[in-house]
Amino acid sequence: MATVAAEARVFLEVRRRLQSALLILGDSKEGGLPMAVSVTPSSLRMQSPGGCTELRLPAGVRLAPSSCRGLQHVPGDGLHLRLHARAECRPELISVFNQSSQAQECCTFYCQSCGEVVIRDRMLLRVLPLPGDNWGALVDEWCCHPNPFANKPLHPQENDCFTGDCFYLVNLKSDLWQPRPEGAPVETHHPSSENHPKLTPKANTKVICKRCKVMLGETVSSETTKFYMTEIIILPSERNFPIIPRSQFVQSIIAQCMVELSSARSTFRFTIQGHDDKVYILLWLLNSDSLVIESLGQSTSIQKFPVLEDVLKADASSAWNAVKVLYQPCIKSRNAELSSLWENDISVHSLTLPSTTCLELLLILSKSNATLPPSLRCMNSFQVAFLKM
Repeated sequence: MATVAAEARVFLEVRRRLQSALLILGDSKEGGLPMAVSVTPSSLRMQSPGGCTELRLPAGVRLAPSSCRGLQHVPGDGLHLRLHARAECRPELISVFNQSSQAQECCTFYCQSCGEVVIRDRMLLRVLPLPGDNWGALVDEWCCHPNPFANKPLHPQENDCFTGDCFYLVNLKSDLWQPRPEGAPVETHHPSSENHPKLTPKANTKVICKRCKVMLGETVSSETTKFYMTEIIILPSERNFPIIPRSQFVQSIIAQCMVELSSARSTFRFTIQGHDDKVYILLWLLNSDSLVIESLGQSTSIQKFPVLEDVLKADASSAWNAVKVLYQPCIKSRNAELSSLWENDISVHSLTLPSTTCLELLLILSKSNATLPPSLRCMNSFQVAFLKM
């Protein structure tokens, strides 16, 4: 039992792998009456002279009240304590592509921002992952004969889809050279000179949604188009387009890309780079096993405490799986020296997105950081944020 201010705001981070939890009961800026707090395996109970409030934990989450330790009051934060916790393992992550479609299915490509159809009823016979960026160097190292793939870019055939770290490669030969239906949602701006087979973004190769004018991708060759995963939703043609808040979609795609790359390549540091070749953000993945639970109460100050946007609901409480990251913004020449060091470090992986999406992601990170309890906002010289999965 402990005494804290009335209308306390609750923040709970459960680490599945460590089976531990950090509980913060935030101070009320208005002061308020003392409140008694008790912890049970399935709930938190706060009682004051004005009434009693109980926060029930999600099914599958259990706390061990007898393990409470590290009880302290942090000015500006409130009451901190740590305790053992158990949470059910979340379902195993599926690849970003397979969440929406499988090979041998007839699929439709949508603009995520406005829902316009980009490619309708495309039969995908093969869905294949692209090799890593340095695959050519590995072939040179291990082959005793000249590299047969030297200077030969990997382009999908018709009815193929190649998946990269954060993009899809699709063959649009038939779509580009056949008359497009009225209101077709994609404009392709071809360079006046000969098409280059590299994945290097160029201003005159943008693929743009006709309805909302968002950049969806870019042309790679006369037949191949690259679509960014943060801009496109691919679904079986019989399914309807789902309305997903933009910020929720962006952070879930980025979080999943980082988790998959960290697992496959033991890479935990990332540069978020725009299609203009500028680095916008440095990201460092701390952990991917967090379950964040919070109760915002009915106070008028609830908008100052939620960890992420899209969580203000009628019951003012929420729980979600999240990845915890450290980040540094690199816009306007900020952190230029650190950015240069990371760009030259082979252990750092680069993710390329449309520049506007890089700025969206930076805004999401900044908002997450600003609404965390003050003591959790910084770690060394980096800022801390959560990305919802």
